[in-house]
Amino acid sequence: MSDLTSPIALIGKRAQPNLWDAVAFALIIGLLAAVAHGAHGTVMSISAVEQSHISLSPWALPGYAMRTVMRMAAAMVASLVFTFTFAPLAAKSQRAGQILIPLLDILQSVPILGFLTFTVTAFMAMFPGSVLGVEFAAIFVIFTSQAWNMAFSFYQALTTIPRDLSEAATNFQLSPWQRFWRLEVPIGMPGLVWNAMMSMSGGWFFVVASEAITVGTHSFTLPGIGSYVATALDARDLGAVAWAILAMGLVILAYDQLLFRPLVAWADKFKFEQTASEATDDPWALKLVQRTRLMQAMLMPVEYALGYLARLRLGKPRAHTSVPLPRPLGIAFDVVWYSLIALGLGWCLWRMFSYMAMTLGPSDALEALKLGLFTFVRVIVLIALATIVWVPIGVWIGLRPALARRVQSLVQFVAAFPANLLFPIAVVLIVRFHGNADIWLSPLMILGTQWYILFNVIAGASVFPGDLREASANFGIKGWRWWRKVMLPGIFPYYVTGAITASGGSWNASILAEVANWGPTRLHAHGLGSYIADATLKGDYQRVVLGIAVMCGFVIATNRILWRPLYEYAGRRLRFD
Repeated sequence: MSDLTSPIALIGKRAQPNLWDAVAFALIIGLLAAVAHGAHGTVMSISAVEQSHISLSPWALPGYAMRTVMRMAAAMVASLVFTFTFAPLAAKSQRAGQILIPLLDILQSVPILGFLTFTVTAFMAMFPGSVLGVEFAAIFVIFTSQAWNMAFSFYQALTTIPRDLSEAATNFQLSPWQRFWRLEVPIGMPGLVWNAMMSMSGGWFFVVASEAITVGTHSFTLPGIGSYVATALDARDLGAVAWAILAMGLVILAYDQLLFRPLVAWADKFKFEQTASEATDDPWALKLVQRTRLMQAMLMPVEYALGYLARLRLGKPRAHTSVPLPRPLGIAFDVVWYSLIALGLGWCLWRMFSYMAMTLGPSDALEALKLGLFTFVRVIVLIALATIVWVPIGVWIGLRPALARRVQSLVQFVAAFPANLLFPIAVVLIVRFHGNADIWLSPLMILGTQWYILFNVIAGASVFPGDLREASANFGIKGWRWWRKVMLPGIFPYYVTGAITASGGSWNASILAEVANWGPTRLHAHGLGSYIADATLKGDYQRVVLGIAVMCGFVIATNRILWRPLYEYAGRRLRFD
């Protein structure tokens, strides 16, 4: 009880406000007013949204930007909830992981627009006659562009916890609840913060699709930067596109200064090292809160309450050695478990094949597989090129915390820049110089996803133990040997996380990148992405399902054959034990 009453006793001593309190409360009140203004549009009727149009006036952009910011923030909260439930279950339960990790591979490979097609009707049915159904559908689309990367990041952290820390938690008899909040979350926090930044930035790529929704004969255009960009592109108004880019830059800068920069500074205290790290200045937003008096006093009970909750002994402490089930009972449980998985998978495959067999035959499946190989080669080559370019740069940035904070907002803006705004430029250049669309449309697939590799490498290098760096310097390890023996093993789990997400995102982006157009000019590259895009345009849903199924098969096979073994190798060999 003393833990909870002590902050109350301190409030009277520290509650005298100062100038910093006035600045902080002014920022908070301004933010709440902007949120209230943006939330007012979510209580409109659905008919009002159908009849509304997007104004290309620059003065309309602040209101549109606030609506988009609220959608992305709501999607980020949902992604965090998903991450803190999905990743621990997959990492701690072998049987659950056998379903959840392949499921995550499938969800990552399903085109984002596919989620919109199948979920918008359900959300609209939940809120009949209200714009909330369309709003939740848009938030869900943004959620699907953020959640998988964050879940993979936290899963990687849980599967590569240093053995000595895990043994210490067991020796201290931490309960599962305490172990999660006092060991597992702190270990995964640095990588999770950087991946949250990347997920927020990557969500901008799909904002255009999420804010302009078509259901049958009905079209809904939600006010936002994405719908503003879509309208500007349809009107071929380059001035409006420039205003949208400026608004995006300001929003990204606000997110960076007010949220992510303080979070990165806060996550630095969770670094696993035994030597002093390079000193860096705290960001101004964090200093502002630290210099307040009244706000600090108001936050103190919350801080103590959260600390008290983290110390609760919910559940029994984990034993040093787990007692396995009796062999006959274990075999029977496995038989039932795998039988249920086989039945569920068989039922899904039967329904899918029955649907496609109505109009398709073996030749159609062979055609989709052949086109899938084209896209597969593109993805592998692009991931290799992105690795060669961004791993050295990411290590160089991550080992210099002060530099990492200075370039953080720049990297976020570059990562958040919607690559589809560059498609018209690519079309014009390819047509002007008579380029091969199969070759020169390929880089468009990696423009928005290469940053997953950079962000994860920066995160891995930023938490690399300083004592290992000093030891390698003392032993004179330099050059390629330093990369092979010291740095690459240290960042490898983070790189695998980024490469998996970049690979899945490239497959997803192929639907937009293998078919690019500007006005009447339309370029077409051979691949599975253009196959799905063409089938969607024609309304041939059997071929859409076939293309998505083949894409999921390629992604799952690549993850099972390449990325998962690398994950296991990182967890087994490349750990700071």
